[in-house]
Amino acid sequence: MFDFIIKKDQELLIFLNSLGSEQWDPFWLAITKQFNWAPLFLFVIILIFKFFGLKRGGFVILSLIVLVAFSDQFVNLIKNSVERLRPNNNPEINHIIRTFTYSPGGFSFVSGHATTSTFFSVFVILLLKDKFKYIYFILIFPLFFAYSRMYLGVHFPLDITLGTLIGFTLANLYYLLFNKVDQKLFAKQIAKE
Repeated sequence: MFDFIIKKDQELLIFLNSLGSEQWDPFWLAITKQFNWAPLFLFVIILIFKFFGLKRGGFVILSLIVLVAFSDQFVNLIKNSVERLRPNNNPEINHIIRTFTYSPGGFSFVSGHATTSTFFSVFVILLLKDKFKYIYFILIFPLFFAYSRMYLGVHFPLDITLGTLIGFTLANLYYLLFNKVDQKLFAKQIAKE
């Protein structure tokens, strides 16, 4: 059964990766770079300070930094335990898929891009959903960010899917923990809202 799933995962990646074209390559190469999403991160920081104030907003930003660091280490733990080769490094399929000069090493399962971007985005939605009605548009970030990994042939669909599910689960658990700490540290400010 496991071999069947892996085979289908490879076939789906080959299909999705083959949909790419040279005219779209620069776009997806730009999408996959975290730095290019800096305007979104800056916008989120502005919203956080606007709605939470300086002191509490600083705590939220610190929480986001911890979130990203935890997610990164958690993903690395999984990758180094499973040791699944990235598609671009997998001799079974790397000659079939479109590959690029951007060709990371390391392992594939699960996608750090999918996990961390989903974790971040869902957590931000939970923080701001009652304060900023357009916050749900932030989901464009993990959707495009994660898809870019398959387009570039550096992650399998299963890496992306399970990374997204892990990110969603972690965001909800982290939000529960954040709320408890937030309530204790900023009870007076919250009572005034």
